Amino acid sequence: MNRAAAWMLVALGPAIVAAPTRANEAGAARAFEAVRASPPELHAFLKEMPKGADLHMHLGGAVYAETLIRESAADNLCLNLVSLKLEAPTGEDGSGPVCPSGDVPAAQAFMNQRLFDSVVDAFSMRDDIPTSAESGHDHFFEAFAKFDAVNSARRGGEWLDEVVRRASGQNEQYLEVMISPKTPQVAKVMELVNAVGWNDDFGAMLEAMTARGLTPEIEAACADLSGVRAGLEAERAKAERCGETDASPACAVEVRFLMQLQRGAPKEKVFAQALLGFEAAAADPRIVGVNFVMPEDGRTSMTDYALHMRMFGFLHQRYPTVHVALHAGELATGLVPPEGLCCHIRLAVEEAHAERIGHGVDVMYEKDPYSLLKEMAAKHVMVEICLTSNDGILGVRGADHPFPIYRKYGVPAALATDDEGIARIDLTHEFKRAIQTYALKYPDVKHLVRTSVEHSFLPGESLWRDPDVFARPVAACANDETPSPQCKGFLAKNEKARQQFELERRFRVFEAKY
Repeated sequence: MNRAAAWMLVALGPAIVAAPTRANEAGAARAFEAVRASPPELHAFLKEMPKGADLHMHLGGAVYAETLIRESAADNLCLNLVSLKLEAPTGEDGSGPVCPSGDVPAAQAFMNQRLFDSVVDAFSMRDDIPTSAESGHDHFFEAFAKFDAVNSARRGGEWLDEVVRRASGQNEQYLEVMISPKTPQVAKVMELVNAVGWNDDFGAMLEAMTARGLTPEIEAACADLSGVRAGLEAERAKAERCGETDASPACAVEVRFLMQLQRGAPKEKVFAQALLGFEAAAADPRIVGVNFVMPEDGRTSMTDYALHMRMFGFLHQRYPTVHVALHAGELATGLVPPEGLCCHIRLAVEEAHAERIGHGVDVMYEKDPYSLLKEMAAKHVMVEICLTSNDGILGVRGADHPFPIYRKYGVPAALATDDEGIARIDLTHEFKRAIQTYALKYPDVKHLVRTSVEHSFLPGESLWRDPDVFARPVAACANDETPSPQCKGFLAKNEKARQQFELERRFRVFEAKY
């Protein structure tokens, strides 16, 4: 049992889990309404409010620019003064890096405020004003290339610690973080599939790869991926002093990982990545699912989209227990031809068996959108809503965003940050934005929070009897004032229910103040 799980089980005493009262919830709702019109006060209310889970977060985009600048200076990297891209030095001397022509040591950003500000702007969406020369979409995606020289393999544990501490400070309790580790053994798997070549028959291609020695290579690659994941967690635990008497409160935040696959690669490499991702998720319980990344509007992403969904459908048959969340519908009018908006979300749901959809912005531009919405509601396919990201990248905001439509048709939805470092936001900001834009009430907000944990990929049963209806707990935990031995036993066996029970405890503590 992990440290957070053990902590929660200890916390199941009657003094901590006293039953909620309608008066407390009503009091919190009144306090919410009292600060709705005051953005600073609303922020303070929401920061303290339990927010459950952030299920759509890329580790590489969640770190703030200031951290990346500090790390680039510590790693003796160079900064190109024209592109503001970090680059490797040509060498080092006693005073620091020897930089290519046109570059300066990255540490100089700390000695020049104007340069520092320019780098922060280049690494993020801060002060970004889309122009004909550079759209918000392009600025966002090009930011990753500008700081790519900061070694994620070396710094990933620090990044995870930063993200977890920020989550802890906002009363979040669970994160699913997308990562895409690159190791020599992963590269060997890619080389093997290159040697085999493409075959439209996935089964035949897999057989040919197996005949060339795929099995031991992919087992070794999965071991590497688990090793990277374990290293991130160990570095985070060390930074937060987890298990020590002075442990950080951030240690209570539970983290799992999603393997993110590069959809812009040649199709044979996409297949190999997907196979490796499914294998890794099947082998490592702390890697809870798979997802695609890279711009959905990219040429290869658009051309091969249906093929990618068939790949996932094929692999889902082989690995039916591996969870699938997919970026789908992160598109807008004009970004691609109208026919390109026809069917990405539907294919993700029906062909690739996605349990969660990331973004889902173009749903009303799909063929027969209302039947799709009803299908998603019936199948309980959740949408990860990333309001600031959709505004900055796609220019979709306010009434143009389908968030209210998803809610209208009963499609489960939860708020997420996407790339909070690049966007210069946090989850509290996304709740405030949703409330101010869509006039949400306190019960609406609470439902969004509960939905986030309900649709986590944590193992085990839900605390709630009916999917996405947060009215009645399961029979074993019907009386939460004094948890019975049966309830404690149920929670011990079901990690998802344990996190949901903890969320309800946090709501009780929060609402008791009102």
